[in-house]
Amino acid sequence: MPNRTSHPALYAGGVPEVDLDFPRAWFEFSDPDDADQLFRCDLTWLTSRWQCIFGAGCHGVVAGRAPDGCCSLGAHWSDEDDEKRVLAWAERLTPQTWQFHDLAARKGVSEFEDGDKRTRLVDGACVFLNRPGFAGGAGCSLHALALREGVHPLETKPDVCWQLPVRRTYDWIDRPDETRVLMVTIGEYDRRGWGPGGHDLHWWCTGSTEAHGAGEPVYESYGPELRELMGEAAYAVLVEACRARLAGGRPIAPHPADPLD
Repeated sequence: MPNRTSHPALYAGGVPEVDLDFPRAWFEFSDPDDADQLFRCDLTWLTSRWQCIFGAGCHGVVAGRAPDGCCSLGAHWSDEDDEKRVLAWAERLTPQTWQFHDLAARKGVSEFEDGDKRTRLVDGACVFLNRPGFAGGAGCSLHALALREGVHPLETKPDVCWQLPVRRTYDWIDRPDETRVLMVTIGEYDRRGWGPGGHDLHWWCTGSTEAHGAGEPVYESYGPELRELMGEAAYAVLVEACRARLAGGRPIAPHPADPLD
């Protein structure tokens, strides 16, 4: 079985990460709210001890830009509703809380990259990212807005931002009895999730031991996000499965980036 000592992977920045391919435990169940939908969940990932370490050891996805975290690439909008929702929240930001407030007012928040619309990049990172030294505080201005407003950041941030590093994908499954079911996969957004360019990232957190030391497993720490992605009933089923998996001690197919104890 791959592990962090015998199979380290060195990526663009020379920072060790575990291999992309290792045994995973998957759990499938019918959506309690939709008989034509099936969930397939990666319990290896969802019971792992990953946590976001932005500003606390994050190497960043671009060499030499650790303070950007994963904001160097900007955020691609999932659809028009995603963009409209975020822009409505952005109206609450001020020049004191958003470093590029005036620039965005002049040029707009969005731009196109290869035909896809995303948040504008300013000096190599997302327009919403306040840089170190900004009087209003460094980090995502939309995340800070959520904390000030007393709402969860999934309300204020682009879909791709609040979902990372959980990945939801859809596949239609044709069964032998000529019925079809929509399989919704909930798993780890590893380097492959970014497409071919993901292998060139300076560093990516989900495979790094440095980001696996949380007190709570992902299914708990990302409870609000998973409820939004799955629905309350399906999330309740997932929680039961995750608790059962962890109840017996160290389970089969643990995440190789997790602590060994």
